Amino acid sequence: MRKFTDEELTQEEVVTLMKAALMAPTSKRSNAWQFIVVDDKEILKELSHCKEQSSQFIADAALAVVVVADPLASDVWIEDASIASIYLQLQAEDLGLGSCWVQVRERYTASGMSSDEFVHGVLDLPLQLQVLSVVAIGHKGMERKPFDDSHLQWEQIHLNKYGGQ
Repeated sequence: MRKFTDEELTQEEVVTLMKAALMAPTSKRSNAWQFIVVDDKEILKELSHCKEQSSQFIADAALAVVVVADPLASDVWIEDASIASIYLQLQAEDLGLGSCWVQVRERYTASGMSSDEFVHGVLDLPLQLQVLSVVAIGHKGMERKPFDDSHLQWEQIHLNKYGGQ
């Protein structure tokens, strides 16, 4: 969802979202991730410039959750932070909210600065933390058709071995 209404989230909704993120499993229970919850409109507007394209809608979200992790705490921080990002999105959907993952790791701003470095500057993050994603969340500003399972690519699934029948 990249279109949001102006309606704010309730404190209860935000707490529910963050509980979901904190319940995300991690390798060896390292919990190397951390979450920066942003609802300040000026900061949301700044964060909307974290990539050259496909991040402008952050400015219109009620909330952005910046998912970061410490690579020194876990060698699988990317996977763990990814799972937490998805837990956030699944919880948002369960609450009837819209969300969109904005990839930050290995991306760049319009000026060529790394998106990670840009977000570090906006949020004054400690140097050791790496930014994986920004999950924009808000009340849905449009309706989307449900996923049409007639387009499922069953040929991408293999039984017992590649190409197995």
